[in-house]
Amino acid sequence: MLELPRTALPERGQGYFSTWPQMFVEFSDLVGQTPEPMRLPPPSAAAISRMDAALPWLLWLGPLDAKIVWRRASGERWKSICWSVGLARAAAHEHWLYALCVIAWRLNGRRVPGKRSRRNVIDLVRDASVRSM
Repeated sequence: MLELPRTALPERGQGYFSTWPQMFVEFSDLVGQTPEPMRLPPPSAAAISRMDAALPWLLWLGPLDAKIVWRRASGERWKSICWSVGLARAAAHEHWLYALCVIAWRLNGRRVPGKRSRRNVIDLVRDASVRSM
């Protein structure tokens, strides 16, 4: 039996490789393509401080309300919010309004009335804000 030397073939690691030649992109290839969107700059120190001050406000809310407020503040669309929490659009919007009313009342030093419906609390906050103007 004939033995071949092992140094004849270079050792290669496992994986995939391409037999296609390297492609060189020219200007004419780039014409008509949409440019990459610009990214926002990193937040300033003041913005980070304001966020750190606002994060404990979510602890005043129930888990579902906090999730809705967080997702809405991050700019997510109502359709994906409703799908993730399992509520209809009107119900999710009412949870969001209620959560904002709870935060506003707590920031103004008031206690949120217990054993009241969400709609009643929203109406109380609206009436109080109209009277204060």
